[in-house]
Amino acid sequence: MSRYARQMILPEVGADGQVALTTAHVLVIGAGGLAASALPLLAGAGVGRITIVDGDTVELSNLHRQTMFTEADQSQPKAEVAAARCQAINGEISVEAVVAKLTPANASTLLEGVTLVMDCADSYAVSYTLSDLCLGENIPLITGSALALSGYAAGVCGGAPSLRALFPEAPESGASCATAGVMGPVVALIGAMQTQMALAVLMGHQPSPLGQMVQFDARSMRSAPFRFDTAPEPETAFGFASPEMLTDADTIVELRGTEEAPEPAHPDAIRLLPDQLKENLPIAEGRLALCCATGLRSWRAAEFTQEIWPGEIVLVAASAS
Repeated sequence: MSRYARQMILPEVGADGQVALTTAHVLVIGAGGLAASALPLLAGAGVGRITIVDGDTVELSNLHRQTMFTEADQSQPKAEVAAARCQAINGEISVEAVVAKLTPANASTLLEGVTLVMDCADSYAVSYTLSDLCLGENIPLITGSALALSGYAAGVCGGAPSLRALFPEAPESGASCATAGVMGPVVALIGAMQTQMALAVLMGHQPSPLGQMVQFDARSMRSAPFRFDTAPEPETAFGFASPEMLTDADTIVELRGTEEAPEPAHPDAIRLLPDQLKENLPIAEGRLALCCATGLRSWRAAEFTQEIWPGEIVLVAASAS
């Protein structure tokens, strides 16, 4: 019996759908909690080529939600361990591990020849970077996020509005799983939902998951889907840049104090706290680069700094991965 018989018997899949999966190249950014359920499902479904990008190693605190890993995997690169697990699930597919952080500097190269991108990094700096590139290249992007007892999955770009159209304003909170906590089943559910969306896009199901978002709340055990097909792209958008993309022509500002960041994101940065910008920012020609840990502080600072800065403003997230 065929490996894929149980899904091919579905009229929504069939032989044509299986061919679409077998010939697809899916780029998965992040090999953590969301990917823990997404990656085995992609491999099991027979997605022909999977590239996994993650620069982190396995830690004990990961294991309650990143269930692809075991205690024996601690200190090993997540991307390599995840790739080996996927290859063990399905020897008929090609799985590649890239042990690196996704950054604005390497993102374009990683997206070359990709059919669809799955954003499992759960980092809004990474998500917006991917969305900007996927919108320009017309590549479908399935993004998701989980925190505490809730989360969402959404299909953007590839002919649908971008993540910026869905969330045009800076996030209200910079909380993460490390600071606010998260339940493992919530992460697994969102990752599985992302995968179902991805497979549906690859097989051309209608209505398309592109232009749709599904929110899930584990407190009430309710999900809430809605479509955003007509959401407009924002007129003003602050893009992300990597430290290595900055030049001598840029005015670079580190928004973190020395206690928080003994080493600034860039050696040529001047230190100014956000409340010092309006009075002390040296106005110049060229680009302004605002640096912080996640990019959130930079984004909020950019919103009021654009009133006084004559040129382009970019955000640098020193810890984004």
